[in-house]
Amino acid sequence: MSYPKFYDSIESFKVVDPIAAILGAFENGEYEISYKDVVKSAGHSCPTVAGAYLMTSQAMKLLYPNERLIRGDVDVSFVEDVSDGVAGVVGNVISHITGATDKSGFKGLGGKFARHSLMHFNAHINSSARFTRVSNGKSVDVNYNPNSVPADPQMMPLMQKILSGAASIDEKRLFGELWQNRVKRVFENSDKVITVTEL
Repeated sequence: MSYPKFYDSIESFKVVDPIAAILGAFENGEYEISYKDVVKSAGHSCPTVAGAYLMTSQAMKLLYPNERLIRGDVDVSFVEDVSDGVAGVVGNVISHITGATDKSGFKGLGGKFARHSLMHFNAHINSSARFTRVSNGKSVDVNYNPNSVPADPQMMPLMQKILSGAASIDEKRLFGELWQNRVKRVFENSDKVITVTEL
């Protein structure tokens, strides 16, 4: 399997998943979720997927300092409606990592370990997303703005050629390389594109 090698340099999420432990999926419910895993789930790598990954990463470092993220213990709110812009894509990435879903998720066992009703849209917040650790009530607001990492000027005309069916194999390859290079630069400039506020 060939993919951009910078994926391997991105820090993975170390998680503990209580339901995975009970059902014998992973010993002690412990495993890792990598950016490559998220890309497989999303079907692509783009600044939106990268931003959702980074927002979650920065939030979890504050909510779970020096410990594993507990899947199913994170409540997430978005200011946008699920149908607005890329809100649904962002929500899907964050759901993959944290386990949080709106109404479609796992209903739990005996009233425990539920994953549904942990993701909310149209929230009254002043940030891209708010993450709350359910077990202690601590929250952080996270904003993501990738505008400081501009796209290569060659990308737009190349995209137009691809969409019109006029692009050559080399032009398609170049477009993909330029696209992933921007994603790489988003990760490299995480301190510029992500701001986190503890509440």
